[in-house]
Amino acid sequence: MSAGAPKILVLGIGNILWGDEGFGVRAVEAFHRRFETPENVTVLDGGTQGLYLVHFVEEADYLLVFDAIDYGLEPGALKIVRDEEVPKFTGSKKMSLHQTGFQEVLSAADLLGHYPQKLALIGCQPLDLENWGGALTAPVQEAIDVAVEAGAQLLAEWGVALSLREDNTAIALLANDIDHQSYERRV
Repeated sequence: MSAGAPKILVLGIGNILWGDEGFGVRAVEAFHRRFETPENVTVLDGGTQGLYLVHFVEEADYLLVFDAIDYGLEPGALKIVRDEEVPKFTGSKKMSLHQTGFQEVLSAADLLGHYPQKLALIGCQPLDLENWGGALTAPVQEAIDVAVEAGAQLLAEWGVALSLREDNTAIALLANDIDHQSYERRV
């Protein structure tokens, strides 16, 4: 890592076993397959870890989060919020336990004096959160590529040079049967 380079965390949160609630994890998984990142960037599946993510957030100078958020928009619509606006949206309409947990993660990092200098949330409006064990719905699935590109653009604004992976077929952020392609074949 170059001296003075900010530590950046690209984080996907959500529950892949609950339909569109898995958007954040699937988006960060797609991001990881598409892009190689410099040493100062960590790509992480945060799942539903809640407060267990405080340590990772504390270490980040800049934080980019992918998540399913009920904005009251059309299913699959993306909305990007930044900096002080992010906590308002991570708890605006509780959809699952992880949302409140992530709002608490941000609060804990702030209380500990290690709040990210820059923060961005790429949220996707879910269609179905009742499909336990089900796949992403079509509009949310279609939003993943747009979200990944939006994430890459945000990182570029933050001075991060990403490069496309030449061969992304063997690159998995998640293991075996729970990666997106394997899981969707089973559903």
